[in-house]
Amino acid sequence: MTTMTEASVREFKMPDVGEGLTEAEILKWYVQVGDTVTDGQVVCEVETAKAAVELPIPYDGVVRELRFAEGTTVDVGTAIIAVDVSGGAAPEPVPAAPAVPAPAPAEEAEPQGRTPVLVGYGVAASSTKRRPRKGPEVAVAAAPAELNGHGPAAPAPVKERPLAKPPVRKLAKDLGVDLAQVVPSGPDGIITREDVHAAVAPAETVVEAPVPAAVPAPAPAVAGYDSARETRIPVKGVRKATAQAMIGSAFTAPHVTEFVTVDVTRTMKLVEELKQDKEFQGLRVNPLLLIAKALLVAIKRNPEVNASWDDAAQEIVLKHYVNLGIAAATPRGLIVPNIKDAQDKTLPQLSAALGELVSTAREGKTSPAAMQGGTVTITNVGVFGVDTGTPILNPGESAILAVGAIKLQPWVHKGKVKPRQVTTLALSFDHRLVDGELGSKVLADVAAILEQPKRLISWA
Repeated sequence: MTTMTEASVREFKMPDVGEGLTEAEILKWYVQVGDTVTDGQVVCEVETAKAAVELPIPYDGVVRELRFAEGTTVDVGTAIIAVDVSGGAAPEPVPAAPAVPAPAPAEEAEPQGRTPVLVGYGVAASSTKRRPRKGPEVAVAAAPAELNGHGPAAPAPVKERPLAKPPVRKLAKDLGVDLAQVVPSGPDGIITREDVHAAVAPAETVVEAPVPAAVPAPAPAVAGYDSARETRIPVKGVRKATAQAMIGSAFTAPHVTEFVTVDVTRTMKLVEELKQDKEFQGLRVNPLLLIAKALLVAIKRNPEVNASWDDAAQEIVLKHYVNLGIAAATPRGLIVPNIKDAQDKTLPQLSAALGELVSTAREGKTSPAAMQGGTVTITNVGVFGVDTGTPILNPGESAILAVGAIKLQPWVHKGKVKPRQVTTLALSFDHRLVDGELGSKVLADVAAILEQPKRLISWA
């Protein structure tokens, strides 16, 4: 069997893929133990608090170990895969029943909190914990004594740690349940919440003498949980980050929302004309394109609205560029990627950028960088048939425009009631930065352009 030495084994650590994130969940492994990998090859997909990201390996070699199973949340800076770069052969299959049990590290206490780690610096050896891998194809890790050159440690029975996600471990701890005694029912032997409840239920029916208070009582919220009628979903990843950002925004920036209902019949006619224009062949042309352009023109006419509030310095930061955010609903939650320097793009360029942004978001491939640095956002609730809403600002931004459904309605046009295409716009803004006059001017300009799109030429 090929042996590994410290010199030939490279460990690939979980990188910080989102500018300051401290953890990521491994969604899928694309390689297995024994596979040959090359520099730049994608080995796994992870989900951060911002997006799903594919991770490429930075060197050539043979996969010796996958440190964590799919579904595991791992701290940034922790090694997730070991690769033998010596050019040796793939490892031989591990015997089903080895003659001498492999020594295992002593069981460590459950960490009480996560410590942010800078990329490239790793974490202390005493704080790194390896979780059992699923399936026999994952090679058994060498004991610490063999890796540091001090010879093999004394043989000891292998004690595998039960597989369970952090919320389930906390539940078991609160209920006083030993996970080692729980029979798992989840895929690949993972212990679920229902398994923990099933383990504690028989003990509750036994009549015994009073016991000391050392046995923890079930938490009230968990005790009333009916698994047959309710489903609990851990809040993590994109949804967790969105919730925290929205709470921070709602209770930090004083929101004001203004509304205007506008006749967009001429805009809808222009959309149909642009679809036939050769310059837009192969591009996505829809009302959102012209609404985005109208907002960019309104910002150009009222540049003070494109700003942010620096609370630490007590300064208003005026932005001389517009990174236009477009809110996108995805299976993992709401994300807001933005088009960089949107103010400099022509209408065809803006159309191409919007099309790429939407398709990338739907595929779940939006990069964290694409969601950084937004200045103003558009959210199109009209696609769900909603008239409008009161949108919450993205943190660090000064304004967000909500676009309602475009419907055929009776409208007074040139002194007569006629059926016209009508929509309602809602502009929320940070009242520390934008007063009522400025906010009203921006919203009125957007409405005026959509009512008379020829103003795109005269005002741009």
